[in-house]
Amino acid sequence: MTTIIRRGNTGYNPVFNSLLNEFFANETAQRNTDFVPPVNIKETEDGFELSFIVPGMKKEDFEILLDKDTLTVSGNVEEKQEEEGTYSKMEYTFRSFNRSFTLPLEIINTEKIDAKYENGILYVYIPKKDEVKPRPARTFKVK
Repeated sequence: MTTIIRRGNTGYNPVFNSLLNEFFANETAQRNTDFVPPVNIKETEDGFELSFIVPGMKKEDFEILLDKDTLTVSGNVEEKQEEEGTYSKMEYTFRSFNRSFTLPLEIINTEKIDAKYENGILYVYIPKKDEVKPRPARTFKVK
């Protein structure tokens, strides 16, 4: 909680000071909440697509790690707010997330996992192995 202290008789207004402290206390509480981006998981015939809503980040802010059967998607970004002048309050915010998923390695082609970041959404593509993909119907001639 931020506290503003005034010394001497310089027009101190207890009502204004109370409102100002309440505003800063609420703002700090909201900034310190955990950031967990929502994720959608879609299965297709060819694989799985994970899409994370993570606006305001860059592709360099993400890390995708596969360790055994666990896929971990994480992101880190430091938000800097820089303005000219004298500050009453200034904060640097660090936003990060970490989501892990257990993959069925018997059907996943781990060599071809791919990702892209576009319009505030991180897409992670997890292809299936060829041998588990549905095969088209075939017709055989009788000999």
